[in-house]
Amino acid sequence: MTTTATVNVRGRVQRFVAALDTHERTAAPVADPRQRRGLRVETLIVLGVSLGSSAVYSVLQIIDKLTRAAPLSAQTTSMNNSQTPDRPWLDLAYQLVNIAMPLVPVLLALYLLGHVARPAVGVRAGRFIGLDRREPGRDLARGAALAALIGIPGLGLYLLAKALGVNTQVAAANLTAVWWAAPVLVLAAVGNAVLEEVVMVGYLLTRWRQTGWSWPLAIGLSAVIRGSYHLYQGFGGFVGNIAMGLILGVVFARTRRVMPLVVCHTLLDVVAFVGYTLLRANGVSL
Repeated sequence: MTTTATVNVRGRVQRFVAALDTHERTAAPVADPRQRRGLRVETLIVLGVSLGSSAVYSVLQIIDKLTRAAPLSAQTTSMNNSQTPDRPWLDLAYQLVNIAMPLVPVLLALYLLGHVARPAVGVRAGRFIGLDRREPGRDLARGAALAALIGIPGLGLYLLAKALGVNTQVAAANLTAVWWAAPVLVLAAVGNAVLEEVVMVGYLLTRWRQTGWSWPLAIGLSAVIRGSYHLYQGFGGFVGNIAMGLILGVVFARTRRVMPLVVCHTLLDVVAFVGYTLLRANGVSL
């Protein structure tokens, strides 16, 4: 019976993977082994100037936190902090630059997809990965549904991990009380979403598929990297973001559209950033 069940599961996985490959917008594979290696090196470089370097720093940060005298659950991870709270005009400039500069790797990824070993002839890179406005209603609906699917269990996982002592307390927004705090937090949420979903999903999955990697390998590795650059929050953030990466990777493979993922990620971060600010203002902490 066990053998039969294993065969059935394996067959379903194979049919699922085969269905992903029948999508009308499939990246053109690269046959030359040297060019394949070149594309893999390209992905390492893009990661090195973006989220890959964040993963390295995040590993160092969790090591730092684990080797402190205070337990992990007693430590606080602070995000979206004021840089110069005594000079709000300069603080605003810092916040806007911090949002804009991480988007440069997004432009690099789109440029490379559009000019080096293009995954499709006659189709712009943004359109190929679904970073466009052709399906606004469907993208919003899918994004909102994904946000609900990921966000509610994600909050539960955070609270569980914190209770188990394997996650820090995350202070998601720590801007001073200024009029531009909420708009900046929304912009930060959009910036995070565009950076992570375009690079980690649209770009990497497209490139790795071009080099011959299977969908499970490409989606799995992308999800692990996503989890790694959230390790600074603790192991709850690590596991939760791996799960998020797996879900969003499968959705992209099925739809070939990154916009629903951007919508989903934006909604999750807006709720986290702005919601935390409102809770803190009312004396509530998670």
